[in-house]
Amino acid sequence: LALAVLAASTAVLKIGNRESGEGGADGAAVTKNPKVKELQIKFLSVFWLLRMADWLQGPYFYQVYASKSFGSATTSAMTWVSRLFLTGFASTALFGPLVGRLCDSNGRKAGTLAFSLLYSLGAYSTKSNLLGVLLMGRVLGGIGTSLLFSAPEAWLVGEAGKEGVESSLGETFGLAYAGDSIVAILAGQLASIAASSRGPTGPFEMSVGFLILGGLLAATAWKENVAGGGNDSGSKPTIRDAVKVVKSDPKIMLVGAMQSLFEAAMYVFVLNWPPAVSKAVGSYFSKFATDASSAISTPYGTVFSCFMACCLLGSTVFGQLTSSKKVDKDGKSKAVSTENFAVGMLGLATLAMGSATLSIAGKLPKLLSFLSSPGSLLAILVSSLFVFESCVGMYFPTIGTLRSKYFPDSHRSVVMNLFGIPLNAMVVTVFLSIEKLGTQGALGVSTTALALATLCGLKLKKLVNDEGAESK
Repeated sequence: LALAVLAASTAVLKIGNRESGEGGADGAAVTKNPKVKELQIKFLSVFWLLRMADWLQGPYFYQVYASKSFGSATTSAMTWVSRLFLTGFASTALFGPLVGRLCDSNGRKAGTLAFSLLYSLGAYSTKSNLLGVLLMGRVLGGIGTSLLFSAPEAWLVGEAGKEGVESSLGETFGLAYAGDSIVAILAGQLASIAASSRGPTGPFEMSVGFLILGGLLAATAWKENVAGGGNDSGSKPTIRDAVKVVKSDPKIMLVGAMQSLFEAAMYVFVLNWPPAVSKAVGSYFSKFATDASSAISTPYGTVFSCFMACCLLGSTVFGQLTSSKKVDKDGKSKAVSTENFAVGMLGLATLAMGSATLSIAGKLPKLLSFLSSPGSLLAILVSSLFVFESCVGMYFPTIGTLRSKYFPDSHRSVVMNLFGIPLNAMVVTVFLSIEKLGTQGALGVSTTALALATLCGLKLKKLVNDEGAESK
C-alpha cells in the first residue's frame, strides 16, 4: 500500500509538471536545446548503466563475504564482513584525493573507464576464498567508488561548460537521480534472480556486464575533458592547490561540509535502519504471535522498494520546484533557488531523523505521549524513514547543482574527494563504536550531522543573498 501511494504521488507530480506553466512569457512551450538533449542522452545512458552495476552489489554484500571461510573458527563471519566493509571505506578516504587529482589532470572520461575496470576486478575478487584477494578487491572497490562519485559528474559539468549549457545542469541531475531510483528497484530484482541461479556471487558477476557496457558506451560516445576545460597550460592540478582553493572561498567549504555531513548521516542510516525497523516490527507484532515460531519477519525487500520510491519522489520534487523553465506570464522565474531548496531539504531531513531516533527510544515529547504505543511508534518510525529517504532523493540533484556552481572546474574531482575524507572518517568512527552507541545513538549522530549541515546551508544562503544585495 505504501509503495502504491508513493508511486501514485510521483506520477501526479510528473503529470502536474507537464501541465504546469512551463513555457515562455506567452505561454508557449519551451523547446529543449538540442545540445542539452544530446548531452543528457550521452551522460544518462552511461550513468545509469554504471549505477546499475553499483546497486546490484549492495543487497548481497554481507552474504557474499559471510559465505567465505578463512580457516579461523574464533572469528565470526560478521567480524570479517565488518573488516572488509571498513577496508572499502578506508580505501576511499585514503586514495580519493589522489584519484581526484589524476582524474582532473588526465581526463574525466579516463576516470570513468578506470572505474569500470577497477570495479569489475573488485567484483571478480568475490569468486576467491583467499582473504588477501578479497581485501585487494575491497581496496579496488573503494578507489572505484571515489571515481564513480566524481568522474562522471565532473565530465558532465565540464562538457556543459564547453557547450554553454550550464543552466541545464539542475534538470540533468534531477533526471539522473530520478532514474537512479528506478534503476535501484530493478537492480534489487535482478540481484535476486542472479543470486538464485549463481549463489551470492551471482549479482557481482552480473554487475560486470553492466560495467563493461557502461565503459564501452563512455569510450565511444564521450569526448575527453580535463580540468580547466582542456587548457594545455602545462600545469596540472595538485592536492595542495585544491586545499588552497577550498580555503580561499567559504562557499566551497560550506557546500563541501554539507556534502560530508549529509552523506555521513546517510551511510550511518543505511547501516542502522534494518535493526531499527526489525525491533519496531517485532515489538508491535509480538502480541499477534502465539509462539516463537510464528513471529513476524521484517519485509526488508518491500521496505527497500519503498525507500527507492521515496527517492524517486524526492528527485521529482526537486525538478518540479527548481526547474529553470518555470516562469510566470511576465517572464519572471518561479523556480526556487537551489540554495533555498537545500536549506528546506536539510531541515526536513533533520526533523525526520530526529523523529526516527525518538521513536526508537520510545521517548516522545509529553504532548505526544499518547503516541507511545508500539503501533504508533512503528508508524512514526516508518514515516520518518520514508521522509528522510525522500530527502535523499532531493539531496543528490541539489548537491550536484551546488557543486557545479561553486566547485572550480580546475580542481573539481580532487575537491569532491577531499570532502570524502571527513565523510568516511565519521562513518568508520560510528561503525567502530556501534556497540557503545547502539542503533539509537548512531541515528542520534546522524541527526546531529544533519543539523550541522542545515546550519551550513543557512550560512551559504546568507552569503549568496549578501553578495546579491551588494551587486545591486
